[in-house]
Amino acid sequence: MTVRLADRAEQAAGAGDVGGLLLGIDFGGTKMAVGVADGSGRLLASERVPTHADRGARQALDRALEVARRLLGEVGGPVAAVGVASPGVVRPDGIDLAPNVPGWDRLRLVDTVRERLGVPAVAVDNDLNAAALAELRLGALRDADPGLVVGLGTGVAAAVTVRGTVLAGRHGAAGEIGYALAGAARPGRMLELVFSGRALDQLAAELDVPDGAAGLAARADQPGEVRDVLRGRVDELARHLITCCLLVDPQRVVLVGGVAGSELIRGLIVDRLAEVLPYRPEIVFSSFAADAALLGAVLLAREAVQAPR
Repeated sequence: MTVRLADRAEQAAGAGDVGGLLLGIDFGGTKMAVGVADGSGRLLASERVPTHADRGARQALDRALEVARRLLGEVGGPVAAVGVASPGVVRPDGIDLAPNVPGWDRLRLVDTVRERLGVPAVAVDNDLNAAALAELRLGALRDADPGLVVGLGTGVAAAVTVRGTVLAGRHGAAGEIGYALAGAARPGRMLELVFSGRALDQLAAELDVPDGAAGLAARADQPGEVRDVLRGRVDELARHLITCCLLVDPQRVVLVGGVAGSELIRGLIVDRLAEVLPYRPEIVFSSFAADAALLGAVLLAREAVQAPR
């Protein structure tokens, strides 16, 4: 589905037009989003398509780039830069920590995007880091420091913002809490296998609840086994978020992603953190809904053009 966005108010921070269109691509484990913006960062058109992760990485990349080429043709004009939000940690010869789309680790993402679209300026960052950048420049973290962005989508991850920047870490893997150990068993399971969109979809299937994670959250509104089991999963997530908050002492925590759209899950997270933390951050749901990483990708493109060469 294509959505025209010429009347929307989201606009990149900073005055001036970089000259030319900006293209943003957000690759997710469930859905991919492509957006075309003008030189100031204002989205003109976007389209969201399913990833079809089970079919592998190459088809997902090919389809996203075809959507990008078509949207650019429809909007018209020269392209100044491309920004890409990708799962994992992007290296020149591959991608680490991106297990949700088979083969994604073997992609040469920057080279492929540059060659297929013919745009020399291509900026890539982790998808949640891109979402955090959007929150810093346009959203809930404009007036908050430090900040913590928690992504609850197909996977689970966090991003820390300090003094107007997103903390990348030594290898670009800061905030990959999905790899934290969950439960008391040794060696234990990764948190992402306990609480994430994919984990909750699997749990819903095991409990014979239709509609995956969304159906699970809806059923958990009523007392019973589903609520009890889901509460246990949220408790595991909350323990790790409490540790993040104790380490960073954020002024504000922003929840993004499809799973975070559940009022029940957000309420449980807020309650768990309030019970324990000596200094309680404000906890909000992103006003960008599912578009935070896409807007972050557009900002990556804009900053790539503005960066000194």
